[in-house]
Amino acid sequence: MTIAPESINPDRTMNVDTLAQESVDPKPDPNPTFDTPIGATPKGKSRVGLVITGAAITALFGGAVGGAVGYTVAQSNSSSPIAVLSGGSIDPAAGSVAAVAAAVQPSVVQLNVSGSQGDGTGTGFVVSSDGYIVTNDHVAGDAGNDGTIDVTFVDGSTATGTLVGGDPGYDIAVVKVDRTELPALTLGSSETVNVGDIAIAIGSPLGLQGTVTSGIISALNRPVTAGGQGDTAYINAIQTDAAINPGNSGGPLVNMAGEVVGVNSAIATVGRGDAAGSIGLGFAIPIDTAKRIVDELINTGTSQTPVIGVQLDMGFEGPGGAVAQVTSGSPAEAAGLQEGDVITKVAGNLISDSTALIVAIRANAPGDEIELTVLRNGDTLSVNVTLATAEKI
Repeated sequence: MTIAPESINPDRTMNVDTLAQESVDPKPDPNPTFDTPIGATPKGKSRVGLVITGAAITALFGGAVGGAVGYTVAQSNSSSPIAVLSGGSIDPAAGSVAAVAAAVQPSVVQLNVSGSQGDGTGTGFVVSSDGYIVTNDHVAGDAGNDGTIDVTFVDGSTATGTLVGGDPGYDIAVVKVDRTELPALTLGSSETVNVGDIAIAIGSPLGLQGTVTSGIISALNRPVTAGGQGDTAYINAIQTDAAINPGNSGGPLVNMAGEVVGVNSAIATVGRGDAAGSIGLGFAIPIDTAKRIVDELINTGTSQTPVIGVQLDMGFEGPGGAVAQVTSGSPAEAAGLQEGDVITKVAGNLISDSTALIVAIRANAPGDEIELTVLRNGDTLSVNVTLATAEKI
């Protein structure tokens, strides 16, 4: 099941032709309708609401979330680390959640971001000893507009962060601090993740730095649209019941080996505004997807989105995604796709609707060859498409 949009950033308007930029572009609906937006919140409390059985998907960037409590914690964090981070006097048992947390925590940081749309708190994690930090674009992206990023380490020390680059379509950003010999986390592979595996989330929910929660991997390949600042991220998400809340955005989801398998990005919640909180439905960007984006951002400052070169009819209710138009010179044209085709599978995986198709395409990289199953005039066809980038078609 794909999570359908309910609300948008109140500072922007939305046209259906912006929903699938780059990978598969939707055909505008002549009479588009949208559900009533959830109440407006400032950037510091950035959220995008989406409905899934009555719940809403919320980006996890925490501003003054939690009222006076959140504000007090944020203030105390700025001067000294929270006392409980030091742990007990007994060494944690090997192979326990406590042991994993002790190993991972020194690499997880709190990000206090100020930008043109407000202030907020998120999480990040160190991926290189020379100061590169991964987080969500909806956390750090606004700092590119003459904003600031203050990075707080688990020992209470601070540094000024610089935005290297971000990709709102994948909700990934990279921040750099001028430090060396930092403890970097090991990036695992989301391909090795199984439903039922233990999952551990570490971050700064409501400004409470160093919070550790655990649960299991609840589902894989969950099509989720989320994001902040009015941009839409399409995520082939890892779902977990480890408690994550506003402020956890950009933090690591790790396995029992202490390897990062996902980047926490959104939650489903029945709350609205400041009442939003964990109900055991959290969503993380698979680390295999994040790795590619992070490498590109570090090396070039930008990242690439894979495309097949079609516009989709976003009014088509599925199953599958209906092709409204094929771009001339595109991989889709080379593969023989036609207007009216319905793409029902990507690499053998069923596609429920247009959003699920966008997510499935974006889970790959430019240059990858993927198999599409297509329904055309009652006949089922199989075609191979080599993904390109928008700049090349």
